[in-house]
Amino acid sequence: MNLLGSSVSRTCALLGAAAMCLALFGGSARAGSALERKTPMKFSWVACQPNCRGWVSAVGIVTADTPKDFDDFARGRQLGGATLVLDSSGGSVNDSIALGRRFRSLGLLTTVGVSVLNHTPQGDRPNVLPEAYCESMCVFLLLSGKERYVPQAAHVRVHQIWMGDRADDAKGASYTAQDLTIVERDIGRLAKYTFDMGGAGDLLSLSLSVPPWEELHELSPDELRLTNLVTTNEVAEVLPQTDLVVPVAQAVPKAQDRFASSVNETAVVSPKVTKTAEAVAPTGGVAPTVPAQPVK
Repeated sequence: MNLLGSSVSRTCALLGAAAMCLALFGGSARAGSALERKTPMKFSWVACQPNCRGWVSAVGIVTADTPKDFDDFARGRQLGGATLVLDSSGGSVNDSIALGRRFRSLGLLTTVGVSVLNHTPQGDRPNVLPEAYCESMCVFLLLSGKERYVPQAAHVRVHQIWMGDRADDAKGASYTAQDLTIVERDIGRLAKYTFDMGGAGDLLSLSLSVPPWEELHELSPDELRLTNLVTTNEVAEVLPQTDLVVPVAQAVPKAQDRFASSVNETAVVSPKVTKTAEAVAPTGGVAPTVPAQPVK
């Protein structure tokens, strides 16, 4: 059985996943990159040398392949202490936990944003837009950063763990004792990870209080501090300000291209995708029939 932690419903079946997905459900995201946030996570290096150190752009949902994809991306790169810019609707619970532990082992810094390329008379300049979304398990990836910054314009949203194949009628569906065991087991895994990363119990409390038939809860600035998701109010702590990098909380020129836009956007377009289908199940075949083992 594959486990998800994002707004998932019919997309699980559309992309060839197992019939049952453990998911965190909620409303739809509305930024311009919404479609990219529904596709498997892509990593890209945004270089801006010699004037800044660059950063990693991570766009999309976490699938069973994402930890390996990141390892492939990281191979040959010196990513220790680099900044990770997230724009994601969430994804697989256990794979997000594994990925977050990889991020922490590298000492990555995390923030929320959309990496873009601005076209100016002086040439193309990389930048980060603050109007971005980090939802569901993405919030726990954000938590993996050694230092964490969230711009005022970003949307950090949480919701509850649930069985994804019962999204359409969560109240009326039937649940077995095995289903409850799976949910409780993964809440335990998520709790351990949260505390290992330096998060507060309030993050779990806020997340697990939002049922699948309600909209995701957007964390307020006070809640971002209460949950310890934010460790700094200074963008320069995660994205040093230079003549090329505009602070995340500021506006940028309109002329721009988005990084990590190589995803084939037509791959997930379907009339069956609904408002609650914000993320997808792992691709590449049917998920295992047994739960994944705990990440150590």
